[in-house]
Amino acid sequence: MDQAFDVSDDLTAAAEAEWLQKWTIGPNEPLGAVLPPGSEAPNFTARDDEGAHAELQDFWEDGPALVMFWRHFGCGCGIERAERLNAEIDAYREAGLTPVIIAQGEPTRAAVYRAKYNIPCPIMCDPDHVAYRAFGVGQWAVEQVLFDTEPEWWSHSLEIGTQFQEKRRGQGRPMVDDPWRSTAEFVIDTDGVIRLAYAYQYCEDYPDPRVLTTAAHLASQ
Repeated sequence: MDQAFDVSDDLTAAAEAEWLQKWTIGPNEPLGAVLPPGSEAPNFTARDDEGAHAELQDFWEDGPALVMFWRHFGCGCGIERAERLNAEIDAYREAGLTPVIIAQGEPTRAAVYRAKYNIPCPIMCDPDHVAYRAFGVGQWAVEQVLFDTEPEWWSHSLEIGTQFQEKRRGQGRPMVDDPWRSTAEFVIDTDGVIRLAYAYQYCEDYPDPRVLTTAAHLASQ
């Protein structure tokens, strides 16, 4: 167990370095356009939070899937989405939805994150953002991430990023991965066709669960 935590610490340090570099550079990918309803959902093979290889298409084999592209593991929005997910999970299951998260962390960090926030579904690991890009989930502009900060933050300077990282590290929630990567959620039917594409416009732009469950019911008809 100690060895696992040592590995996680090393991965976290590397992910912190990635965050600070990308924070300072700023967004360098377009927001893009998420795949629209009616599109064929790309399959994606990756390791999950248990280290096993999984295919995304397995999640819509027996019913509609809810594919959730997550913010980075240090983001408060991800923690709040996890709380909402736990509150909404029964409604999802009653609608026949099988949820799965696609996240930026590797399996070891994903396992720690899932356990810490009691996430009730698997996490597929996409540290290179292959699935994010395939689904059209790009990077937000500065104003979509920093709209609720002081104006001096808008420069996303190295100094501000370093101070922010130190503060969050002290709170046990280090800033890691890609700070600009946007997020989206998709309901996908058993034919692998996207029924609903919900692109967040900013971090806390969570979907009403009824939008997701209604899409699931319609996908099952």
